[in-house]
Amino acid sequence: MSVVDRVYDELRQPEYTGDNRCLPCTVTNLLIAAVVAGGLSFVQPVVAVAFAVVAVAAIALRGYLVPGTPELTKRYFPPWLLSLFGKEPEPVVDAPAYEGDVDPEAYLLEHGIVRETDDGTDLELTDGFWPAWDREIQRVRGELETAVGELLELDEPRIDPGGQIQRVEESHACSVYDGDVRVAQWPSEAALTADLGAIEVLADYGVDVDEMDRGAAGQLLAGLRVFAESCPDCGGEMALGEDTVESCCNVADVFTYDCEDCGARVMEIQAA
Repeated sequence: MSVVDRVYDELRQPEYTGDNRCLPCTVTNLLIAAVVAGGLSFVQPVVAVAFAVVAVAAIALRGYLVPGTPELTKRYFPPWLLSLFGKEPEPVVDAPAYEGDVDPEAYLLEHGIVRETDDGTDLELTDGFWPAWDREIQRVRGELETAVGELLELDEPRIDPGGQIQRVEESHACSVYDGDVRVAQWPSEAALTADLGAIEVLADYGVDVDEMDRGAAGQLLAGLRVFAESCPDCGGEMALGEDTVESCCNVADVFTYDCEDCGARVMEIQAA
């Protein structure tokens, strides 16, 4: 590898460039660079040109010129402006991020995966489903990248347990990449593990996730996660709650299903 290639690899941030680039953030940085370069041109034209070249190169390679750009777009870009860039307020992506439509509770009831509780006020997993699901979770935990690569048909599957969507207090999101391109996102690695573990068990109940529309499959698996009886990561107690989450350009309130012991987020849906 040449010196130029090594420098390029060191400077480039694939998580913020290419298909992962945030257009509002890029435009914001280019406008800031243009204003600064314009101001410098009245004083030192040569310096202005040099600054413009460096600024454009930084934005091209790293995605941002100004640190904290997402905070600027969240605070000062109204929803109508974000929508022009295809950035409508959709802060939570419960993987896989595809179009689809399914009512998870009705579907799970229909296939005998959940049932009403004795008092008729709630739903619970039918006998035997959780033990089988938990066994699959333990099995798949050591081969997550291979399993998700097969599920999403990826050439170069890679898991980053700290993706772009974050809780205000702490990052939990798990992103899945095909090479340098982010293709899907789960609320946490625990949520990804739960979904991969559920697939084989669902097949025993006549549900072939591979044959479903990917969006519908994602909704079904996300809906099933709230019935997990213990944490897929540590085996701790699970609890429903509320939180505020951030994406690159948005902030929203969400309902959550988190582990009380290790904090793993297993389910996250936007509040109405």
